Amino acid sequence: MYGEGEWLAEKHGKRSRRPLGGKLHLAIDANTHEIVAVELTTDEVGDVTAVPDLLDRIDGSVASVTGDGAYDADVVYDEITRRHPEAEVIIPPRGTAVVSESGTMRRDAHLRTIERHGRIAWQTTLWLLQTEPGLKNRDVSL
Repeated sequence: MYGEGEWLAEKHGKRSRRPLGGKLHLAIDANTHEIVAVELTTDEVGDVTAVPDLLDRIDGSVASVTGDGAYDADVVYDEITRRHPEAEVIIPPRGTAVVSESGTMRRDAHLRTIERHGRIAWQTTLWLLQTEPGLKNRDVSL
């Protein structure tokens, strides 16, 4: 249920059909603010499954990929690493995330920094990385 109106409808037995919706996933060039890739999925499709198709549509190299916590999954890191090994991945780990057993995943570095310095320090560090003038390739936000 999505809100008070739906709760009341459920309680009193009058439930209207909800129109089918979808999710629009965008890859945006952080420097020019241009949309460089688009993926439209149904509500049933998870955010992480849109990443490979978005990456397929990007021409050229990628310097960094930024996304929200919905993109925090091994498959996302793996796809980005496979296609753009030099790209920085800036996705906030979920609050329940733990360091992998091997301890070598890119995400593990984020988790260790958060453990040592806190989430705000981690975010600040990555924001500074994104704003460095030395980044030559395309920065992409999901």
